[in-house]
Amino acid sequence: MRPPFVAVLKGKKVELLPFTEADITSAYLAWLNDPRVTRFSNQRFLIHDESSSKAYLASFSGTDNLFLSVRSRENGRTVGTMTAYINRHHETADVGLLVGDPYSWGKGYGWDAWNTLGSWLLNHAGVRKLTAGTVAENVAMLRIMQRFGMKHEATRFAQELIDGVPHDIVYYAKFFDE
Repeated sequence: MRPPFVAVLKGKKVELLPFTEADITSAYLAWLNDPRVTRFSNQRFLIHDESSSKAYLASFSGTDNLFLSVRSRENGRTVGTMTAYINRHHETADVGLLVGDPYSWGKGYGWDAWNTLGSWLLNHAGVRKLTAGTVAENVAMLRIMQRFGMKHEATRFAQELIDGVPHDIVYYAKFFDE
């Protein structure tokens, strides 16, 4: 497997850059604490502040894992974040996406970020299998994974509670040679 990341990845609508302490802004913290943004994420159970965000960022230091800022190429505004948990031994990467800025929802930023990072991981970073999971009701994320060519791999039925109601978690994967 090759080194984990280059300085900037450019898609059609977004740039992906390493997330830094400078990215821990009031807007970023507001996303993490907004129940609309974290509805399908276990982040909804936490209260996020500057200290907790710095600790999370520090957890990536010295690892092959990526924590990225997703920025609009049009205006440089941060619209979200991405993670890639990379296992060099197995040549796998589990990817996550948060389009945190509600004003950016439905405008193609999530798809472009996913396509940009996923393509780079599979074609340039030595990853042989890309994986991701989401709550089955997260239609936007399902569309992104399916559009990227990921295939349904598993379902954990009634795995998580959202507003007291059990929901399935679905897992998708794409191999390098698909």
